[in-house]
Amino acid sequence: MNALMRRFRPEQLRELVLVFLIILVILFFGTQIDNYYSARFFNRVSTSVAIIAVIAIGQTLVVLTRNIDLSVGSVVGFTAYFVGQQLSNNNDLAPVAVVLMAVGVGAALGAFNGLLVAYGRVPAIIVTLGTLALYRTMLVEYSDAQTVLTTNLPEWLLELPRANIISFGDLDFRLMVGLMLVSVIVFQLMLTYLPYGRRLYAIGSNPEAARIAGFPSQWIVFVAFVLCGALSGLAGFMFLARFGNITVVAGLGLELSSVAAVVVGGVNIFGGTGTVFGALLGAVLIDLLENSLIRWLEISEFWRDALLGLLILLAVATDAVIMDRVRNVWTRGERRGEAPLDEAKAQEESSYVT
Repeated sequence: MNALMRRFRPEQLRELVLVFLIILVILFFGTQIDNYYSARFFNRVSTSVAIIAVIAIGQTLVVLTRNIDLSVGSVVGFTAYFVGQQLSNNNDLAPVAVVLMAVGVGAALGAFNGLLVAYGRVPAIIVTLGTLALYRTMLVEYSDAQTVLTTNLPEWLLELPRANIISFGDLDFRLMVGLMLVSVIVFQLMLTYLPYGRRLYAIGSNPEAARIAGFPSQWIVFVAFVLCGALSGLAGFMFLARFGNITVVAGLGLELSSVAAVVVGGVNIFGGTGTVFGALLGAVLIDLLENSLIRWLEISEFWRDALLGLLILLAVATDAVIMDRVRNVWTRGERRGEAPLDEAKAQEESSYVT
């Protein structure tokens, strides 16, 4: 056990456990569902995971600062409808312009959340619970009970979900999955190496110490909400591309899935610890379970939501009880010289006292 702790950090152990759980889920449902190991099922799950994972990246940035964004589902829905309506009216819009439009709309909605939380000092759960309803109402009013139809959308958008980067037989590595992986890599590198990323951890670990150290805490939290909104806007574009027909219920429930992915992925709901890669693993586990349970006729759909809620409770309880003890043991081992500090950890600790 000591050798294992010297080799891996607590967060890395959590991620290894998630990989093990994902393998167990695949093996279990493979014995329960016919044709479970089909390429078609893999392609469907990977495309679905891409959307949830992009939202979970933004949610991770916010949760690291001891906040939460419950409005992401409404942001996805509003962005998907707004962009879809613009494309329906003008099929000649360039793809890059459409993506930038979606990201911009999402960033604007995220900025409103950030202003109220960071500068208005209103608790994030209150702000985003309110904007969850507000943005959904904006969607209802803007749509005027109309639906965005695939027949009015340009061909390039309808082909996007099936666009492949590379194929291995019937298994497709799709463009949307590639976009998600690029986002994961970029934001994981940001958290690991950029000063802004390290300060997110500092604020979540000890907000008062970060304030005394002179960190612009309000600006950092504001930018986290803007980035969360921008990524939700990108997910809204991906949602539009995947489903095409967009109604006022678009994105409903994605806030629960994103929070579940983040906490199951090992991001501490009280801030300060976690990784984007862990959130990706959480998104894979959550979406794999949801898609598998849909095909598993032995369980009703009412239990699917119950299972998702149970996963959230177990993840939070595990982090609060087991992982806290593991972190304490690992820290004591560091002080005794059993687990040497690596460079990134040393930079993080030095940033707290700068």
